[in-house]
Amino acid sequence: MGDQSMKWAKSVAKGLLGYRPASLQVGALCLRIRDGKTQVLLITSRDTGRWVIPKGWPMRGRSLSGAAKQEAWEEAGVVGKIDKEPAGAFRYDKILDSGLATPTDVVVFPLRVETLMKSYPEEHQRKRKWFAPKEAAKLVAEEGLQKILRKL
Repeated sequence: MGDQSMKWAKSVAKGLLGYRPASLQVGALCLRIRDGKTQVLLITSRDTGRWVIPKGWPMRGRSLSGAAKQEAWEEAGVVGKIDKEPAGAFRYDKILDSGLATPTDVVVFPLRVETLMKSYPEEHQRKRKWFAPKEAAKLVAEEGLQKILRKL
């Protein structure tokens, strides 16, 4: 391999070192109107207890919005109508079971909450609470999600 070829190979390898394309998740922005004001439902994460929205991986046989609706049911006990069009997207570093972080894009779909069930699959693993959008934006860690919440 010549000098130029070696430089090119090293430059390509250096550019790829540590690079992983972002994974894709879906999220549900659970909303309701109370006294004429929009409220957002946040839940706690199972690992750190920080405030998040229901989210998870796409599901075989479901649309992206359908998967987000299913995550809202499993993680927050939400039943309602989900929009087919996303409200936005954000990126965060998902910590995998191995301890490694992987960049993950979350496509967020608005979900108008009709019922909040008392019993649901992850009820003993999470807390849930309604917030005004600006308050919710201050509580979540992801900058992109903060921007989506501030636009409400």
